[in-house]
Amino acid sequence: MRLGVLDVGSNTVHLLVMDAHPGARPLPAHSHKVELRLAELLDEHGAVGPEGVERLVSVIAGAVQAAEDKGCEDVLPFATSAVREATNADEVLERVRSETGVDLQVLSGEDEARLTFLAVRRWFGWSAGKLLVLDIGGGSLEIAYGMDEQPDAAVSLPLGAGRLTAGWLPGDPPQPDDVRALRRHARAQIARAVGEITRLGAPDHVVATSKTFKQLARIAGAARSAEGLYVPRTLSRKALEDWVPRLSTMTVADRCTLPGVSAGRAPQLLAGALVAEGAMDLFGVDDVEICPWALREGVILRHLDHLPVPAA
Repeated sequence: MRLGVLDVGSNTVHLLVMDAHPGARPLPAHSHKVELRLAELLDEHGAVGPEGVERLVSVIAGAVQAAEDKGCEDVLPFATSAVREATNADEVLERVRSETGVDLQVLSGEDEARLTFLAVRRWFGWSAGKLLVLDIGGGSLEIAYGMDEQPDAAVSLPLGAGRLTAGWLPGDPPQPDDVRALRRHARAQIARAVGEITRLGAPDHVVATSKTFKQLARIAGAARSAEGLYVPRTLSRKALEDWVPRLSTMTVADRCTLPGVSAGRAPQLLAGALVAEGAMDLFGVDDVEICPWALREGVILRHLDHLPVPAA
């Protein structure tokens, strides 16, 4: 069957169309993505303003049409931190429902961590042992740890690269004092979760997902995305320690010239690097392996798990 996953995130609205069947590996068939930057459309009261709601409705309607054009039998729509934390979330959800027919399911941060963990587990398999999974989104950082398909611990922290850039790094390039302040803030937040995770034991495998980690790995020398999903890609803490001071002195235009860094993500790269470096340092991780599957694949996999298995 052909399924669509509609992800309304803090940075983008992303429709991923996949050919998927119970017991089989989901195969990507089409991607439809619009950079909406919903988190930046919140007003001083934390509400999505009228213009933001109009744009969101329009983008979702376009995604629904794209899903229909590509032959999707079903679309699984969900929203993450930007909608979750909006003070007028109920109003936004009702407007989307009434004008597009899409019933957005708002995931909690812990649900994001659990579903991402499921995707990583399925990608690496049981032989990976105990997994520690790190995921940096636009609005939040998700951390999950466990031996099975459901993590033993799942934590969400308000340390998304877009959120932190908007709130802590106004300059271009940012002021050194602002960078230091953000570094302290991020590490203090992450430190609150370290004890909950580390008391469960040392992981056998540490994995990172998300566009932020992929771009950081790419500028540190990892293979290009064009080389395929199955090429191993890693990111070392040493590379981050080298890159953070360099990124902190670069303008957004300078970051756009780095390999694999898009214009839309370049402003957030430094904040993402500070969170990634802090997480790896505080958890005592030297290297992470980059997983091509993340939240959207987790949503698909969980949906397939609940479908009846066809008779032989």
